[in-house]
Amino acid sequence: MSQLDQVSVLTKANVYFDGKCVSHTVLLADGTRKSVGVILPSQLTFTTGAPERMELVAGKCRVRFAGSQSWVDFAGGESFDVAGDSAFDIETLDTLHYVCHFG
Repeated sequence: MSQLDQVSVLTKANVYFDGKCVSHTVLLADGTRKSVGVILPSQLTFTTGAPERMELVAGKCRVRFAGSQSWVDFAGGESFDVAGDSAFDIETLDTLHYVCHFG
């Protein structure tokens, strides 16, 4: 995905982990909510409420899903799904650009 058309963007950024992850909430006409952001090189743990699909636009990372000991590599052009009420560890190897799809 290179662009989102006909959307509203909340202008206040979502800033997490002391600025290592910064995103903006995007609202589509049908009420769908997404976030578009970057994660700077770091190792972080995210928790989820609803299921999420992380679509990677550019960059590289590795992810360890809840309950797993193994890391899985991902890069721009790929995506991964995370269950709702779960968590995942992510290590970004360079700046990671992403779109997070909720629900």
